[in-house]
Amino acid sequence: MRYPITPVPKPRQTQADRWKKRPPVLRYRAFADECRARKVMVPECGAHITFVMPMPAIWSGKKRDAMDGQPHQAKPDSDNLVKALLDAVLPEDCAVWDYRVTKLWGESGAIIIQNMEAKAA
Repeated sequence: MRYPITPVPKPRQTQADRWKKRPPVLRYRAFADECRARKVMVPECGAHITFVMPMPAIWSGKKRDAMDGQPHQAKPDSDNLVKALLDAVLPEDCAVWDYRVTKLWGESGAIIIQNMEAKAA
């Protein structure tokens, strides 16, 4: 399933974030609300989660064409993206015990979740 949501990493939060309005926390909360609104589902095992990271607007057309679909090897880290996604959509993210993660460059941000267990059956 493809969700047109730009991935956001999980920020390190403090007690003060309950009333402070730090931009990373606000971005994460908006991301979590969007994931819940679109009813994003992550299977507990066999998930292949692909995060499509949007390319910077300042990149030239030539560079954009060359990088589209290529591995995203910059920040944010894939573990922080998974942490944000699982915390946003699951009440207990410890239920997910098997998944694979890929980060790619793309024209617009998206999250693609494939259930590899269903394909194997």
